[in-house]
Order: sequence, then structure tokens, then C-alpha cells
Amino acid sequence: MGASVQVQGLTIEAGGQTLVDRLSFHIQPGEVLALIGESGSGKTTTALALMGYARHGCSITGGSVRIGETDVLHLSPAGQRALRGRRVAYIAQSAAASFNPSRTVMDQVVEPACIHRLMPRAEAEVKAVQLFRELALPDPEHIGDRYPHQVSGGQLQRLMAAMALIADPDLVILDEPTTALDVTTQIEVLRAFRRVVRDRKATAVYVSHDLAVVAQMADHILVLRNGVMQELAPTGQLLEAPAADYTRSLLAAARPVPRGGGAMSADGQLLLEVRGLCAGYGPLDAQGKPAKPILEDIDLKLYRGQAIGVIGESGSGKTTLARAVAGLVAPSAGHILFNGRYLKPTVAQRTQEELRQVQIVFQMADTALNPSHPIERILARPLQFYKGLRGAALQKRIHELLDLVKLPRSVVGRLPGGLSGGQKQRVNLARALAADPDLILCDEVTSALDTVVGAAVLDLIADLRRELGVSYLFISHDLHTVKAVCDEIVVMQHGRKLAQVARADFDRGDHHPYYQLLERSVPELRRGWLDEMHPAPVANAAAHAASL
Repeated sequence: MGASVQVQGLTIEAGGQTLVDRLSFHIQPGEVLALIGESGSGKTTTALALMGYARHGCSITGGSVRIGETDVLHLSPAGQRALRGRRVAYIAQSAAASFNPSRTVMDQVVEPACIHRLMPRAEAEVKAVQLFRELALPDPEHIGDRYPHQVSGGQLQRLMAAMALIADPDLVILDEPTTALDVTTQIEVLRAFRRVVRDRKATAVYVSHDLAVVAQMADHILVLRNGVMQELAPTGQLLEAPAADYTRSLLAAARPVPRGGGAMSADGQLLLEVRGLCAGYGPLDAQGKPAKPILEDIDLKLYRGQAIGVIGESGSGKTTLARAVAGLVAPSAGHILFNGRYLKPTVAQRTQEELRQVQIVFQMADTALNPSHPIERILARPLQFYKGLRGAALQKRIHELLDLVKLPRSVVGRLPGGLSGGQKQRVNLARALAADPDLILCDEVTSALDTVVGAAVLDLIADLRRELGVSYLFISHDLHTVKAVCDEIVVMQHGRKLAQVARADFDRGDHHPYYQLLERSVPELRRGWLDEMHPAPVANAAAHAASL
């Protein structure tokens, strides 16, 4: 396992535009090359081309890709199908979107081996269980009997890795495989990925916007911008002495700095108050408790112009809290007050003005934006509904919103599928801003963004606080990001509020052990950090994730 990869003059175009411009690089057998750059830089487009694949509307117009002795771009369609999943395997960013919900995990993990007729089904299942053990999955003998929705996000990412590795491919492509994971789960997944890649001497391409993650995984880093290579160097050399100005800007953006106007005084105007909030999913029992309780007895106060961060692992109740405030989940107990007035529990019961005042930016722009509507229509709807804008005034405001989130006005006629992940998230934010809200609920809004765009979004959030007095409830699993933008931090675990920390105490004083765990679990921008992380601090978190 493990083969050399030779790329020469790779050129990919779409609609008369060059997405990847005469790119050349070489990967030695058993090495890991990271592709780094902003959204739209050509990282994923390049990675997919290594399989001879170009997304709809794109075409590979020049250059060559060789894996071992195989000229990938000159294979017949049947030859490329035989290559994919067998000699080249792909681990996608979203495992949840990649698994078939109606089939068991084992059915899907062994599928590449069965399709390519590498071994009998029974032998493939034995090999799958071996991979489950190597990837540190719980109950390896039986986890394959579950369906995708019955395992956690971190487990599903590792199961996708098992599916990719079962055919012993020459090249493994990992496309942002830990982006959607919380920091404690990410450590376990990174450690499992790296161990398997090293033990199997696999050649790998790791696509990411997170330089701190790449520093733990890659032997070399290739920096892309607008499809053009800016720099290619060994990982340690690039982190310590980058040669390109653009690389230096990426490194600077990867180091969080405080943003915003500082903590609000206690005598400011109280905007949002949450009292004894309980919420969950499923039918209520005789005591009025939901079948699956998520939040228990949450108290929270947020003042006008303030930003409060909410941190915790996946399943801690962060998003459910935001959805309850937005009226998307009805509380089973407790109250929510806004500007001193009780809010009705659901969106359907709230007034148009109350809906305008509280807006939510969802984590996954892919599912939040209607794929059949152009960007212009997506932004026009809240402007028409809340502001009654029409004609020239509507067009002007749409353009202003695009300028605000640093998107070119040319995107108005495009569908969400024609935008990069970062661009879609900025449209998601622009749609919330269209209502001129008093409170924006930000649910992991930078988790899928590259470092430069993520830093720009955080700067934008800080600017809006200063200029408009907008308040934020900022949900994240990344403590460093929350520290950069928030006045206070609420720490949640298992649906309960454990602690609330003021900005002045972020980096001092005795904190709750769980706060310290989250702080230690954010990858640092240096080589060797993952090796220094002892498995013990995340054992409890991993055990909790395994139980989900």
C-alpha cells in the first residue's frame, strides 16, 4: 500500500474561468501532503482530479496525474471507475451526508471490497472489524450492525475511513474530515487517522483550512490561492519560516486575537433573559418532560450589544438552546424574555416584529439555503417580508448585504451549489443581517470556514457590534474562537450549564475541569502538539461520545 503521485501542469476550468492553473507537485510513497488555502482556492477541485474526477460544470483541460505507473487522466470511464474506491479512496467532509441512512454501517463499509471483487463478503466483514479496532471504534464486533444515525459524528467519520481503507488503496484523500467535529472528538479522530495512515504506509492527501490540524498530520504543505500554488515546503519549515506573503497571512489569521468592544456593564439594558429553561424532543410524559430531554434548568442573561459564547461538546445542548430562543424548539419548562417581554414558545406564535428581532445563522449552510433558489432570491425574501422592499431599493440593499459579508455582487444569479462552503456560509450570515435584528444566534458559523474567511467573519461580527449594537449568542466547540469574540463564556455539558466565565477571567483563575479540558483540546499551531496530548484528558469525553 502506498504509491507515488506525480502531478504535472494540472489545469481545471469552469465556465471560461481557470480554477486550477498548471499545478505541479510530487508525493513520495507513504507521505502525507496537505492542501491548504481559502475557500475557492482549488483544494478540493485538485484533490478530486487525482481520481480523474471533475465536478459538474468543471473540466480537466490540461496536465497529467500519475499514481504509480497509472496515467489517471487517460483512463477510460470504466478504467476510472475501477480506480476509484480501489486504488484511490476518498474520505469526505460530511460523513452524515455520505452514508445511506437505510443500510447498516457494515453493508456500506464492505461495499468497496465487494464491488471490486477483492474478497468474499465474510472475509470483508472480518477485515472491517479489524479496521474498526485500528480506528479505536467502540464495540468493534457489533458497531457494524448499527445504522448511521445510531453512531456519533466522530464515530461516523472513522467508519468512513474504514470504508476507504478496506480496499488497501494506494492513495487516500481526506477532505476536511474533522471540520464538523467538536475539539475533544477531533483529537481522537486525528490520532486514529494518523496511526492508520502511518501503520499502513499509505500515501495521503489531506485537504484542510485548519493549519493547526495540518501541522499534526502532514509531511509537506502545498499552499493554494485562486488555483495557483503559492508555496510547497516541509511542514516544519513552512510553519517556522514561510516564504510567501500569502502563507504568512494564513498563519496570522490562524492565531486568534481578541475582537469586539469588551464586556458590557451590569447596568446596561437587559435584552435576553432565559429562566429555568428545559427542552428536548419527543412526546411529553405525565410530568411534562420530553421523551429525550436535552436542556435542564438553564439560566442566562444577555445585555444589549453583548456577545456571550456557549461552548461544549456535541450533544451538550448548545444548538438546542439557540433553537429554543429562536422558537424552533418549544421549551418543556421555563421562560424566555426579550426586552422584558415574555416570548411565545414557538415561531408560529410570535409576532412578525419578534421574529425580525431574533435571527439565527445555522451551522450547515448546505442545508440552510434552498438549493433551487438563486442567491438574489434567498436574500430578497427577508427584505420583502420584514422591510417591504421592492424594485431598486431591494436590489440596492441586496448589494449592500453582499458587500457587508465580502461577497462579489456577481453571485446574485448563482445557486448555492455553485458557491464554495465559505461563500455559502457568508450568504447564510447575510440573510440573517437582512432583517436588521437585535440578536443573532450564531451556531458554529465559522466551523466550516477557512482561517482567512473565518477571521473576516469574526471581524465583521465585531464591527456590527460596535456600529449597530447587535448582540450575539455565539455557539462553538472552539474555545479559542469564542475567546476572540465574546465578553462571557457559558460552559455546557450534558444539557446543563456548568459555569459562566467573564472575559477578564478567560486565562486566569481556577476554572471548571471541563472548561480546562476544552481549552487543552484546541489544536495548537505547531508540530508535535498531538503527540503531547495524553489520551487521559479526553477519555471521559470519548466515552460520552461512544454512548451517543
